[in-house]
Amino acid sequence: MVSGKWKLDIICELGATPRRFGRLRQSIPAISEKMLTQQLRELEADGLVNRKVHPGSPAKVVYSLTESGSTLCAGAEGLCRWGEQFRCSGQPE
Repeated sequence: MVSGKWKLDIICELGATPRRFGRLRQSIPAISEKMLTQQLRELEADGLVNRKVHPGSPAKVVYSLTESGSTLCAGAEGLCRWGEQFRCSGQPE
């Protein structure tokens, strides 16, 4: 469910607070829009992420973690910190 380069980053970001697509994209600048969309769809299909559409023009879509996603996030926080430490150079900062 969390294989791939970006899913843990997405889960960690949504663990902090629910986010709209644009804000989520800004918080993970290295991910492309296409990849973020794909990963969010997979996480939603796996029951880890909720996608709530608020009516309007344009529609406002907010992503948040499900209960299962929140539980996973709690366990993944250490992995997220480790990933941030090694993200840029491959060496600890």
